[in-house]
Amino acid sequence: MPATLRDVAELAQVSVRTVSNVVSGYEHVSERMRQKVLRAIEELDYRANPVARTLRTGRTGMLALVVPEIAVPYFSELARDVIDAAAAFGYRVMIDQTGNDHERERQLLRGDDRTMLFDGILFSPLVTKAELLEMRGATTMPMVLLGEHEFDGRYDHVAIDNVQAARDAVAHLIAIGRTRIAAIGTQPDEEYATPLQRTAGYEAALAEADLESPPGFTVPAARYSRTDGYEAAAALMSRSPRPDAIFCFSDLLAMGAMRAVFDAGLRVPDDVAVIGVDDIEEGHFSRPSLSTVSLDTPFIAREAVRRLTARIEDPEVAAEEVIAEHRLVVRESTAGGE
Repeated sequence: MPATLRDVAELAQVSVRTVSNVVSGYEHVSERMRQKVLRAIEELDYRANPVARTLRTGRTGMLALVVPEIAVPYFSELARDVIDAAAAFGYRVMIDQTGNDHERERQLLRGDDRTMLFDGILFSPLVTKAELLEMRGATTMPMVLLGEHEFDGRYDHVAIDNVQAARDAVAHLIAIGRTRIAAIGTQPDEEYATPLQRTAGYEAALAEADLESPPGFTVPAARYSRTDGYEAAAALMSRSPRPDAIFCFSDLLAMGAMRAVFDAGLRVPDDVAVIGVDDIEEGHFSRPSLSTVSLDTPFIAREAVRRLTARIEDPEVAAEEVIAEHRLVVRESTAGGE
């Protein structure tokens, strides 16, 4: 017969409550007491009953991470870091994706038919600020927003300074002597914060250097994929004069852009320097290796989980905005070494 909490408590000579606190990851248990309980758990081969815990506490020990596309390397790397961060707080993570579907995002924001599955949600939506306002009061599920949305004080929010990240990338291109700098990744028909903010940073860096973006040098990308980057850069390579540098709003766009430059018979970075944003692992090993703006996903994950667990414990805790730092990583695609 499987061991119970009471069995563990009797062997460790502690209370059932103490065993429950250790199993639940409660912080305020002395290390001596925790070790006694852990030894008893190992000796009895105790396995927690998640159904019983849910009935007893009203919690599942599960968090949800919802992203637009798990196949995008940035989101898969973020998912890995969230799983690690959640484990430190005693939680497991279920991952879902919206497929860039606004209606699916609305359903998740409302908690339709899913509220009892999770204790809280880490959500990286593409919905606009106006759509978020429509969701006011739609769900009581503890939630932390990820991504570059305009923060209005109602939700906990962990993000980066997208404007400054883009400005830093373009300032680097200017610093290495490039003057005809194109951008790939605008989305003029959408109100998503990320492309708007990165466009603003691109334009600000040019203005600070008294440079202009010639007509046709800001190229939209429906999705931040290699294919979109390739097609956008191929169009840029056919222009006269062509750009001598390209700022891509994601590393995947940059990967596609570099291939288009090569296919046009040109060289990176000699003829066209290329820089991205995200610092995905693929960029370390591309040839040339990709210069990028590195986003601190472990920090983003830790802060998001920290805020979510705090809100689970106290739903009335004040919302907080956390801005993660970023750093410029110079590699071969802008004439820098590894």
